[in-house]
Amino acid sequence: MNVNWIMDPKKPDLVEEPDAAYGKYSYADYLTWQFEEVVELINGKIFKKAAAAPKRIHQRVSIKLGSKLYQFLEGKRCQVYDAPFDVRFPKDSKEDCQIFNVVQPDLCVICNPEKLDERGCLGVPDLIVEILSHGNTKTELKFKYQLYESHEVAEYWVIHPDYQNVIQYTLVNDHYIPSKLMTSGDVLQSKVLEGFSLDLEDFFADIE
Repeated sequence: MNVNWIMDPKKPDLVEEPDAAYGKYSYADYLTWQFEEVVELINGKIFKKAAAAPKRIHQRVSIKLGSKLYQFLEGKRCQVYDAPFDVRFPKDSKEDCQIFNVVQPDLCVICNPEKLDERGCLGVPDLIVEILSHGNTKTELKFKYQLYESHEVAEYWVIHPDYQNVIQYTLVNDHYIPSKLMTSGDVLQSKVLEGFSLDLEDFFADIE
């Protein structure tokens, strides 16, 4: 995966993975932690984002896209959720101590209500949206891309609000196929949510 297009090379990589001696953490461990930062687990490793809140533009994009998805999905089977919202990816077992991948996507859409419980989503969302901010890093994005692809998240969007562009990954034969880098003048058509489209010129028009 090439993520160079979405990162500012002048900013350092903020993610620090604990040494292998710390072991492999599970969702059971995750539930006991009290970090000020947003914490996610990928392959049993801790990923901590910057303690500061996301920039205002990040929140504008999140609430505007979340609202559009909510309105489109109202009365339908699928539901949209925004962060903080735990998404757990079970592999061999659904027991907390056997789950080693827990993320908090900025937005996600789940079309199977049986995957939802009081703690979030236990299973694979149909659509995941990540909106880049200062807390995101190349390392985090690489691991999330691999996680979503390996667990067969059907559609994955990465939005860069500062540059007002989007890349859409669609799962085809167990592998992600990227769209071109889409920006003003392009229309994003969801592959999973039939009938949902996003005119990027209109969407980004009042976001600054």
